[in-house]
Amino acid sequence: MRSAKEAGLRELLGQRTKEVEEVVERYLPEEAGHQRIIFEAMNYSVRAGGKRLRPMLMQETYRLFGGSGQEIEPFMAAIEMIHTSSLIHDDLPCMDNDELRRGKPTTWVKYGYDMAVLAGDALLIYAVETAIKACAMAKDVAAVAGAVGILAQKTGIYGMIGGQVVDVQLTNQPVPREKLDFIYRLKTGALLEASMMIGALLAGAGEKELKQVEELASLVGVAFQIQDDILDVTATTEQLGKPVLSDEKNQKTTYVTLEGIEKARRDEAKFSDRAIALLKGLPGENPFLEELIRMLITREK
Repeated sequence: MRSAKEAGLRELLGQRTKEVEEVVERYLPEEAGHQRIIFEAMNYSVRAGGKRLRPMLMQETYRLFGGSGQEIEPFMAAIEMIHTSSLIHDDLPCMDNDELRRGKPTTWVKYGYDMAVLAGDALLIYAVETAIKACAMAKDVAAVAGAVGILAQKTGIYGMIGGQVVDVQLTNQPVPREKLDFIYRLKTGALLEASMMIGALLAGAGEKELKQVEELASLVGVAFQIQDDILDVTATTEQLGKPVLSDEKNQKTTYVTLEGIEKARRDEAKFSDRAIALLKGLPGENPFLEELIRMLITREK
């Protein structure tokens, strides 16, 4: 039986997720014109669901530092578009070759390989177009420019894409721990870092605080990915909404295959505790953000 606290948190999480969904929905392209199919593929992919973790972390970090304007909203939509673009490409036959994502056919299965590639590309560049709309809403346009810079860097060759490059390059090869850490820090952690750093920056955080937020988000990203590895071998397809044992099928080295499931669980808890300690060292207070981080790292799907 769930405690009253847990039930209250779940209810609040549902409310916040709905808020995020409404923000993201407002920035999706209209499905009209000769290129309508690409808009449909983009929107299908974004609307497939998910935890909306990145825009929610962005918004809650913004609130932690006292932010209360609308300029955060285009960036919330943009980070979800970028995340979705990476999932579209991850699922392709040339990558993980997955046919199910969040309980639905993956984009390439639904729209074809060619349109899936284009939809992923389209979401990536449309995310930048969307983020720039914050310039018309913000008092500090320089902060918006800095946020766009963070978004680009954490997405590109020094961020998510860089991590994916090393991951793909080492497919079907033994992966040493240092390279696995690199992949996790960039492929998973970089967008979480972008989310929380942008939230902090737009709310007025200084350079020292941004560094703390970056380290905090990096720890959350590693712990999140370790839990993903654990779930791949312990959960069911129904729980995950995607095939289990996908890593084993693709002969991928994971934290679990390198360290074993018990050590993976211990290390996950260690990274989680360090992240929470850093969060408590930041100015401001946001109890929901702390509970959200704990929930994400200990999730069962």
